[in-house]
Amino acid sequence: MDHNRIVELENMSLSIRESIIDMSKNGGCFIGASLSCADILLYLYTSFLNINPAMVKDENRDILLLSKGHDVPALYAVLAKLNFIENERLKNHLHVSDHIYWHPNTNIPGIEFHSGSLGHLPSVGLGIAYNLRLKKSSAKVIVVMGDGELNEGSVWEAFLVASAYKLDNIIFVIDRNHFQANMATEDLIPLEPLTNKFESFGAAVSVVDGHDYMALSETFSALQYNTGKPNVVIANTIRGKGLPSIEAKADRWFVNFSEEETEELKKELYGNHSAQLVSETLTVR
Repeated sequence: MDHNRIVELENMSLSIRESIIDMSKNGGCFIGASLSCADILLYLYTSFLNINPAMVKDENRDILLLSKGHDVPALYAVLAKLNFIENERLKNHLHVSDHIYWHPNTNIPGIEFHSGSLGHLPSVGLGIAYNLRLKKSSAKVIVVMGDGELNEGSVWEAFLVASAYKLDNIIFVIDRNHFQANMATEDLIPLEPLTNKFESFGAAVSVVDGHDYMALSETFSALQYNTGKPNVVIANTIRGKGLPSIEAKADRWFVNFSEEETEELKKELYGNHSAQLVSETLTVR
């Protein structure tokens, strides 16, 4: 991935984060986790998945399941940015006239499966992956999960089955933002060492900075297919990424901001980005 492409994605991510901020008013949303996985979703849809608005029903398309469904503002924003849905529909968030709600809904083009209770979609994903293998399809299945979601026993059952059936066409992506609701994961039920745990369940494991597009490109390009192992990508992220005032804040998992507050957050978003660009320019010099 070249520098120009990275800059393009970084600019797109600003627009996506702005949309997430807008969805945090008039009823609110899970803004912290949505911001932590925004770069992952943008990278996957623009640079990795074989999917576009014209092939949402194509049998050969890749499948993405957002198991951490409360992060759906990030997915809505990505789908709107890439023309799966009209951008104007994002204004209908939480409105009874539309299906733009707190969890993914298959009435929205590009969303493959409903989600709700955490821990369900890894099993749905492995079922889809097994079906694709029976059909000799080259399509991939990606299940995006939260790290707090790993406390669900059904998740580990899914890993066991994916390993037992050697499903190397499925990728579990863990949004490792180190928070579960309003607590740090390691203060509640410690998850580490995650890499060792996944490997002991028979997975091929990669670790990546979930906000670094070059690193994401290198990691996903190097995934091991046809090895008889499911892939797990642990993406280290920051909850609330892009908004320093709420980054890594335990109490900023669900918010309902006012119009004035969202305008201030958008100023912070773009102001912080400008400061980063200046810093990068000075570094290059």
